[in-house]
Amino acid sequence: MVGWADVFTRKVYRDFILENLIYCRKEKGLYLYGYVIMSNHIHLVVQQKDRKLSDWVRDFKKFTSKKLLKMILENSQESRREWLKMIFEYHAKFNKRSGELQFWTHENHAIELYKLEMIESRMAYIHENPVRGPG
Repeated sequence: MVGWADVFTRKVYRDFILENLIYCRKEKGLYLYGYVIMSNHIHLVVQQKDRKLSDWVRDFKKFTSKKLLKMILENSQESRREWLKMIFEYHAKFNKRSGELQFWTHENHAIELYKLEMIESRMAYIHENPVRGPG
């Protein structure tokens, strides 16, 4: 997420991500092996059944960013609405593809996991991440 804004401290935004992952599992051929939703980013260990994973990531980020931006900016109970909007506007200025607001960064730190040891290592990393904290 841009600016490391801690959006996912709010249950409503975490739940939205979870709902979309469930949808992608049921309707988009996504295999979800592990995930962690941190306060300001997410970790996923996934596989895409019938298409390139990069296509799924692009579509997931495009859909969730539009909806999350709308949810945040229209949430009358979101005390950080203006601050978050400022972050999203600031980061969009530096990226022509983003329009006026940008939610996700355009970088993905994708790692192909082709050995069982790699999968186990990544799963341990993402599940220990909340314990270790940022860094």
